[in-house]
Parts: sequence; C-alpha cells; structure tokens
Amino acid sequence: MVRNVAALLAELESEDLYLLSGVEQGMRFSEWVSREKLPDFSGLTPEEVDYRLERCLKRKLIQKKTIQYEGYTLQFEGYDLLALNAFAERDTIAEFGSPLGVGKESDVYEVKSYKPLALKYHREGYTNFREVNRERDYTAENRHVSWMYTARKAAEREYEVIETLYPDVRVPRPIDQNRHAIVMEKMDGVELSRTKLEDEQVVPVLELLLRELTRAYDIGYVHADMSEYNVFVSEAGVTIFDWPQAVPTDHENADEFLRRDLRNLLGYFRRKYPRVVPSCDAETVARAITDGSFDSLATLAADEQ
Repeated sequence: MVRNVAALLAELESEDLYLLSGVEQGMRFSEWVSREKLPDFSGLTPEEVDYRLERCLKRKLIQKKTIQYEGYTLQFEGYDLLALNAFAERDTIAEFGSPLGVGKESDVYEVKSYKPLALKYHREGYTNFREVNRERDYTAENRHVSWMYTARKAAEREYEVIETLYPDVRVPRPIDQNRHAIVMEKMDGVELSRTKLEDEQVVPVLELLLRELTRAYDIGYVHADMSEYNVFVSEAGVTIFDWPQAVPTDHENADEFLRRDLRNLLGYFRRKYPRVVPSCDAETVARAITDGSFDSLATLAADEQ
C-alpha cells in the first residue's frame, strides 16, 4: 500500500511542487533524471533545486540513485501529490477523507467538494509492472514505458470509458481526471461479493447487470474484467465500476472478453445461489447481447429447452 500523503500538501511550498513536476517531466526521457537537468525541467535555480531535493527526499516523495550520474525519480507518493494539487487548484476537491478501498491496482479515498466524492489513484505497474505492461492493451505498443506511464494511461482509459457510458450505463459519475487519478461520484451500496440476496432478488439483480453490460456493448465497450468485486448493489439498483481494462467492441478480442465477463458473472451467481439461477450458458447470453436480442435469462433458458 502506498502511503496517504494528503496531509503533506499543506506542508509543501510551490517550489517543492515545481521540483516534483520537473522530475516528472524528466521521466518522460529516462527513469532516473540527472541532477544537472533539473533546473531546466523545473524552472528553478541550481541552488533552489538543491534545497527542494532535500525537502522532497526527507518526505520520501522522490528517490535518489547514484549510477553513472546523480539521478532522481518520483515515488508514487510524489505523483499522488502532483495529482492532488491539480485537483485542489481546480476546486475539484476541498477536503480529503478516509480510505474507501485499497487494492493491488488502485487506492480509493473519500474526498469532498459540494458532496462526498471518491478519489481513485491507479497503481498499475507499481508492484507488477512487467505483468501489467504485457497484458494491458494501452501499453502493448510501447516498449519504453514506466509505472508512471502505465498508471496514467489506465486512469485516462477508465475516465474516457465511464465518461462515454454515463449516464446510459450505471457507472460512477465521472468528475475529473489528472495524471493517474480519477475523481468520481461516491457509490452507494455494498459490493456484490459481500451481498446476501434473498431468493426472489437473485435473478432480478443478475438481469440488471446483464442489461447494463448489454447497454455498454451497444454504446461500444466491453468491461473485460467483470467479477463480483466490480459491482455495487443498492436499493437504487447496481453500479459497475473498475473499467480500465475495457475494450471497444471492434477490438479483435472483444467478444471473447465479453464471454469471459459473462462466465465470471454467471459462475459467481450459480456458485452462491445454485437453486435459483436459470441454466443458461455464457455463450448463449453473449450471442444475444452481440446480436441485440437479449431480453431475459428466462427467455434464453426456455429457447434452449
């Protein structure tokens, strides 16, 4: 888990942020930025750079390494602060709250503006960079990428997708995006994996989800990472989140990803509620979604008889 550095924002001076931004700029060309190039990247004098490097090193926002030269690189905490500062300057965020969820590929915090919101920091590539770089479509064509690039592209992809889908599909309302971070509406409800549905609720909730996936497909996207951990259930219905791996429906593997999503979703409901879920396979549901004929599981199950 990356350290929560929101409290540090009040301690930092504008020149500290110039230094962090300068390191960020230099990392476009190399993982380790030469000390000699930092005045040009940051717009600070060499003497000011020395002072700001010491302050940022003390707060563990950057890392120093002496190789063939004295080099510096951003820590994720430094990158977090740059995004957080951008949101604060744009009045997207007024207050920083408690964690809402911490995972392998993202940290989510409650934040406030005119209402409670959620701030999601993408962490793709921080601990498993090689695996993410190999699997994610948005890095596949780039040989020289860093964890910073990977996380930023994931945030940009997710924000683009939910901005396209909202409000036609039940996804979190997008508010703002900067670097590797997204601000979105805070979701109500409980994660599907932790929800115990009554028998009479099971099929209606499953069909709600299938209709949302159908609408997403009609608009042009497949989630491609669907599971019981990416859905919130509330009295108002369902919300599907975590869209950074989404692919457009004209992607060469889109239909296979759709079938995988459906196998995951139907498999979860059948394991948890085996007596209630109709015996309709993922292939049949996928065909109905892709040809625009999906109506209900009961109808599909009856057609299979």
